[in-house]
Amino acid sequence: MNDLVGQTFLVTGGNTGIGLATARDLALRGGRLYIACRSEAKGRAAVDDIVRTTGNAAVAFLSLDLADLASVRRCAEEFLALGQPLHGLINNAGVAGHQGITRDGFELAFGVNHLGHFLLTTAVLDCLVASAPARVVTVSSDGHYRAKGIDFTMLRKPTHSITGFPEYAVSKLCNVLFTQELGRRLADRDITTYAVNPGAVASDIWRRVPWPIRPLIKLPMRSTEDGARTSVYCATSPELAGVTGRFYDNCRERQPSRVVSEELARLLWEHSETWTAA
Repeated sequence: MNDLVGQTFLVTGGNTGIGLATARDLALRGGRLYIACRSEAKGRAAVDDIVRTTGNAAVAFLSLDLADLASVRRCAEEFLALGQPLHGLINNAGVAGHQGITRDGFELAFGVNHLGHFLLTTAVLDCLVASAPARVVTVSSDGHYRAKGIDFTMLRKPTHSITGFPEYAVSKLCNVLFTQELGRRLADRDITTYAVNPGAVASDIWRRVPWPIRPLIKLPMRSTEDGARTSVYCATSPELAGVTGRFYDNCRERQPSRVVSEELARLLWEHSETWTAA
Protein backbone atom coordinates (compact mmCIF):
# COMPACT_ATOMS: atom_id res chain seq x y z
CA MET A 1 0.00 0.00 0.00
CA ASN A 2 1.47 3.33 -1.11
CA ASP A 3 -1.28 5.71 -0.03
CA LEU A 4 1.17 8.11 1.64
CA VAL A 5 3.39 8.77 -1.39
CA GLY A 6 3.96 12.52 -1.64
CA GLN A 7 3.41 13.11 2.07
CA THR A 8 6.15 14.07 4.53
CA PHE A 9 6.24 13.16 8.22
CA LEU A 10 8.50 14.06 11.11
CA VAL A 11 8.56 11.63 14.04
CA THR A 12 10.32 12.53 17.28
CA GLY A 13 11.88 9.58 19.06
CA GLY A 14 11.53 7.61 15.85
CA ASN A 15 14.67 5.61 16.59
CA THR A 16 13.10 3.19 19.07
CA GLY A 17 9.90 1.82 20.59
CA ILE A 18 6.56 3.26 19.51
CA GLY A 19 8.26 5.94 17.44
CA LEU A 20 10.21 3.40 15.40
CA ALA A 21 7.09 1.31 14.85
CA THR A 22 5.18 4.43 13.80
CA ALA A 23 7.91 5.53 11.40
CA ARG A 24 8.20 2.07 9.87
CA ASP A 25 4.45 1.91 9.23
CA LEU A 26 4.44 5.33 7.55
CA ALA A 27 7.47 4.39 5.44
CA LEU A 28 5.85 1.12 4.35
CA ARG A 29 3.01 3.18 2.96
CA GLY A 30 5.31 5.39 0.93
CA GLY A 31 5.68 8.43 3.15
CA ARG A 32 8.85 10.53 3.32
CA LEU A 33 10.19 10.25 6.86
CA TYR A 34 12.38 12.36 9.13
CA ILE A 35 13.50 10.65 12.33
CA ALA A 36 14.37 13.18 15.05
CA CYS A 37 16.20 11.97 18.14
CA ARG A 38 19.09 12.76 20.47
CA SER A 39 21.56 10.01 19.55
CA GLU A 40 22.95 10.33 16.04
CA ALA A 41 24.24 6.76 16.10
CA LYS A 42 20.86 5.33 17.12
CA GLY A 43 19.00 7.65 14.80
CA ARG A 44 21.04 6.69 11.75
CA ALA A 45 20.80 3.01 12.69
CA ALA A 46 17.01 3.38 12.78
CA VAL A 47 17.03 5.10 9.38
CA ASP A 48 19.09 2.24 7.92
CA ASP A 49 16.76 -0.32 9.48
CA ILE A 50 13.62 1.36 8.11
CA VAL A 51 15.13 1.69 4.62
CA ARG A 52 16.20 -1.97 4.67
CA THR A 53 12.89 -3.36 5.96
CA THR A 54 10.51 -1.17 3.92
CA GLY A 55 12.43 -0.51 0.71
CA ASN A 56 11.66 3.19 1.13
CA ALA A 57 14.85 5.24 0.78
CA ALA A 58 13.15 8.56 1.60
CA VAL A 59 14.09 8.40 5.29
CA ALA A 60 16.53 10.77 7.01
CA PHE A 61 17.86 11.68 10.45
CA LEU A 62 17.52 14.97 12.35
CA SER A 63 19.33 15.74 15.60
CA LEU A 64 16.96 16.65 18.44
CA ASP A 65 17.39 16.86 22.21
CA LEU A 66 14.01 17.83 23.67
CA ALA A 67 15.64 18.62 27.02
CA ASP A 68 17.57 21.47 25.37
CA LEU A 69 15.48 24.24 23.78
CA ALA A 70 18.46 25.41 21.70
CA SER A 71 18.65 21.93 20.18
CA VAL A 72 14.92 22.03 19.43
CA ARG A 73 15.35 25.33 17.60
CA ARG A 74 18.29 23.93 15.59
CA CYS A 75 16.26 20.87 14.64
CA ALA A 76 13.38 23.01 13.39
CA GLU A 77 15.77 25.25 11.46
CA GLU A 78 17.50 22.24 9.91
CA PHE A 79 14.20 20.78 8.77
CA LEU A 80 12.87 24.07 7.41
CA ALA A 81 16.12 24.61 5.48
CA LEU A 82 15.40 21.44 3.52
CA GLY A 83 12.45 23.13 1.85
CA GLN A 84 10.21 20.10 2.35
CA PRO A 85 6.48 20.22 3.09
CA LEU A 86 5.25 18.77 6.39
CA HIS A 87 1.98 16.89 6.38
CA GLY A 88 2.32 15.07 9.69
CA LEU A 89 4.22 15.93 12.86
CA ILE A 90 4.20 13.08 15.37
CA ASN A 91 5.34 14.31 18.79
CA ASN A 92 6.20 10.86 20.09
CA ALA A 93 9.40 11.05 22.15
CA GLY A 94 9.15 11.06 25.91
CA VAL A 95 10.55 10.10 29.29
CA ALA A 96 8.91 8.32 32.23
CA GLY A 97 10.09 7.44 35.70
CA HIS A 98 13.02 9.85 35.49
CA GLN A 99 14.23 12.50 37.90
CA GLY A 100 16.01 15.65 36.85
CA ILE A 101 15.87 19.06 35.26
CA THR A 102 16.38 20.19 31.67
CA ARG A 103 19.23 22.34 30.41
CA ASP A 104 16.86 25.33 30.53
CA GLY A 105 15.71 24.72 34.10
CA PHE A 106 12.41 22.85 33.71
CA GLU A 107 11.27 19.69 35.47
CA LEU A 108 12.50 16.87 33.24
CA ALA A 109 9.23 15.16 32.27
CA PHE A 110 7.51 18.48 31.60
CA GLY A 111 10.48 19.82 29.66
CA VAL A 112 10.85 16.79 27.41
CA ASN A 113 7.29 15.54 27.07
CA HIS A 114 5.59 18.91 26.65
CA LEU A 115 7.77 22.01 26.39
CA GLY A 116 10.25 20.68 23.84
CA HIS A 117 7.41 19.48 21.65
CA PHE A 118 5.55 22.76 22.10
CA LEU A 119 8.56 24.65 20.77
CA LEU A 120 9.15 22.22 17.91
CA THR A 121 5.52 22.40 16.82
CA THR A 122 5.28 26.17 16.93
CA ALA A 123 8.66 26.51 15.18
CA VAL A 124 7.47 24.50 12.14
CA LEU A 125 3.89 25.77 12.25
CA ASP A 126 4.19 27.95 9.15
CA CYS A 127 5.43 24.91 7.22
CA LEU A 128 2.45 22.86 8.43
CA VAL A 129 0.10 25.66 7.37
CA ALA A 130 1.72 25.89 3.94
CA SER A 131 1.43 22.10 3.56
CA ALA A 132 -2.20 21.84 4.68
CA PRO A 133 -4.10 19.68 5.11
CA ALA A 134 -1.71 18.60 7.84
CA ARG A 135 -1.90 16.89 11.22
CA VAL A 136 -0.15 17.09 14.58
CA VAL A 137 -0.28 13.94 16.70
CA THR A 138 1.03 14.10 20.26
CA VAL A 139 1.55 10.93 22.27
CA SER A 140 -0.03 11.36 25.69
CA SER A 141 -1.10 8.60 28.10
CA ASP A 142 -4.01 7.51 30.23
CA GLY A 143 -1.62 8.50 33.01
CA HIS A 144 -2.91 12.04 32.45
CA TYR A 145 -6.04 11.06 34.38
CA ARG A 146 -3.91 10.86 37.53
CA ALA A 147 -2.86 14.51 37.39
CA LYS A 148 -4.99 16.74 39.61
CA GLY A 149 -3.89 19.89 37.83
CA ILE A 150 -0.74 21.88 37.11
CA ASP A 151 1.37 23.60 39.74
CA PHE A 152 3.26 25.96 37.46
CA THR A 153 5.84 26.81 40.14
CA MET A 154 6.89 23.14 40.34
CA LEU A 155 7.59 23.07 36.60
CA ARG A 156 10.64 25.27 37.21
CA LYS A 157 12.17 22.86 39.75
CA PRO A 158 13.86 19.44 39.55
CA THR A 159 11.63 16.38 39.76
CA HIS A 160 10.31 16.24 43.32
CA SER A 161 8.93 12.70 43.63
CA ILE A 162 11.08 9.61 44.03
CA THR A 163 9.42 7.73 41.15
CA GLY A 164 8.91 10.64 38.75
CA PHE A 165 5.43 9.34 37.95
CA PRO A 166 3.40 12.26 39.40
CA GLU A 167 5.42 14.62 37.20
CA TYR A 168 4.97 12.26 34.25
CA ALA A 169 1.19 12.41 34.75
CA VAL A 170 1.29 16.22 34.69
CA SER A 171 3.36 16.20 31.49
CA LYS A 172 0.85 13.88 29.83
CA LEU A 173 -1.99 16.17 30.95
CA CYS A 174 -0.08 18.98 29.27
CA ASN A 175 -0.02 16.93 26.04
CA VAL A 176 -3.83 16.76 26.04
CA LEU A 177 -4.23 20.43 26.90
CA PHE A 178 -1.73 21.45 24.21
CA THR A 179 -3.58 19.37 21.62
CA GLN A 180 -6.89 21.03 22.46
CA GLU A 181 -5.52 24.56 22.47
CA LEU A 182 -3.55 24.04 19.25
CA GLY A 183 -6.67 22.64 17.63
CA ARG A 184 -8.68 25.71 18.67
CA ARG A 185 -6.03 28.10 17.40
CA LEU A 186 -5.78 26.33 14.03
CA ALA A 187 -9.47 25.61 13.54
CA ASP A 188 -9.61 27.59 10.28
CA ARG A 189 -6.17 26.59 8.93
CA ASP A 190 -6.88 22.99 7.82
CA ILE A 191 -4.51 21.57 10.44
CA THR A 192 -5.96 19.02 12.81
CA THR A 193 -4.57 17.87 16.15
CA TYR A 194 -4.82 14.66 18.16
CA ALA A 195 -3.58 13.44 21.53
CA VAL A 196 -3.26 9.66 21.78
CA ASN A 197 -2.92 7.02 24.44
CA PRO A 198 -0.70 4.21 23.11
CA GLY A 199 -1.51 2.02 26.09
CA ALA A 200 1.04 0.41 28.36
CA VAL A 201 3.83 -0.46 25.94
CA ALA A 202 7.07 -2.34 26.60
CA SER A 203 9.25 0.37 25.10
CA ASP A 204 12.50 2.14 26.01
CA ILE A 205 10.57 4.89 27.80
CA TRP A 206 10.94 2.75 30.94
CA ARG A 207 14.71 2.29 30.55
CA ARG A 208 15.62 4.24 33.70
CA VAL A 209 13.15 2.50 35.98
CA PRO A 210 15.29 0.43 38.42
CA TRP A 211 16.12 -3.10 37.27
CA PRO A 212 14.14 -5.11 39.84
CA ILE A 213 10.98 -3.21 38.91
CA ARG A 214 11.45 -2.64 35.17
CA PRO A 215 11.02 -6.23 33.90
CA LEU A 216 8.02 -6.77 36.16
CA ILE A 217 6.07 -3.72 34.98
CA LYS A 218 6.83 -4.56 31.34
CA LEU A 219 5.50 -8.14 31.50
CA PRO A 220 1.81 -7.34 30.84
CA MET A 221 2.51 -4.58 28.34
CA ARG A 222 1.62 -4.58 24.66
CA SER A 223 4.08 -4.57 21.77
CA THR A 224 5.43 -1.37 20.24
CA GLU A 225 3.57 -2.20 17.01
CA ASP A 226 0.27 -2.32 18.89
CA GLY A 227 1.20 0.86 20.71
CA ALA A 228 1.83 2.69 17.43
CA ARG A 229 -1.56 1.88 15.91
CA THR A 230 -3.43 4.86 17.33
CA SER A 231 -0.67 7.31 16.38
CA VAL A 232 -0.70 6.06 12.80
CA TYR A 233 -4.49 6.08 12.72
CA CYS A 234 -4.69 9.70 13.85
CA ALA A 235 -1.89 10.75 11.49
CA THR A 236 -3.39 9.18 8.38
CA SER A 237 -7.03 8.05 8.66
CA PRO A 238 -9.30 9.80 6.12
CA GLU A 239 -12.25 9.49 8.51
CA LEU A 240 -10.59 11.92 10.92
CA ALA A 241 -10.28 14.71 8.38
CA GLY A 242 -11.72 17.83 9.97
CA VAL A 243 -11.78 16.33 13.46
CA THR A 244 -9.45 18.18 15.82
CA GLY A 245 -8.38 18.64 19.43
CA ARG A 246 -9.55 15.21 20.55
CA PHE A 247 -8.06 12.43 22.70
CA TYR A 248 -7.84 8.92 21.20
CA ASP A 249 -7.35 5.50 22.72
CA ASN A 250 -7.36 2.23 20.73
CA CYS A 251 -8.19 4.20 17.57
CA ARG A 252 -11.36 5.55 19.18
CA GLU A 253 -12.16 8.92 20.67
CA ARG A 254 -12.15 8.96 24.46
CA GLN A 255 -13.20 11.59 26.96
CA PRO A 256 -10.11 13.11 28.58
CA SER A 257 -9.67 13.92 32.26
CA ARG A 258 -12.16 16.25 33.95
CA VAL A 259 -9.20 18.48 34.75
CA VAL A 260 -8.92 19.37 31.06
CA SER A 261 -10.48 22.78 30.38
CA GLU A 262 -10.15 25.64 27.93
CA GLU A 263 -8.97 27.92 30.73
CA LEU A 264 -6.16 25.59 31.84
CA ALA A 265 -5.16 24.90 28.22
CA ARG A 266 -4.94 28.62 27.51
CA LEU A 267 -2.90 29.21 30.67
CA LEU A 268 -0.49 26.40 29.77
CA TRP A 269 -0.10 27.85 26.27
CA GLU A 270 0.70 31.31 27.65
CA HIS A 271 3.34 29.93 30.03
CA SER A 272 4.82 27.71 27.32
CA GLU A 273 4.99 30.59 24.87
CA THR A 274 6.79 32.76 27.40
CA TRP A 275 9.19 30.01 28.45
CA THR A 276 10.18 29.13 24.86
CA ALA A 277 10.63 32.71 23.62
CA ALA A 278 14.10 33.06 22.14
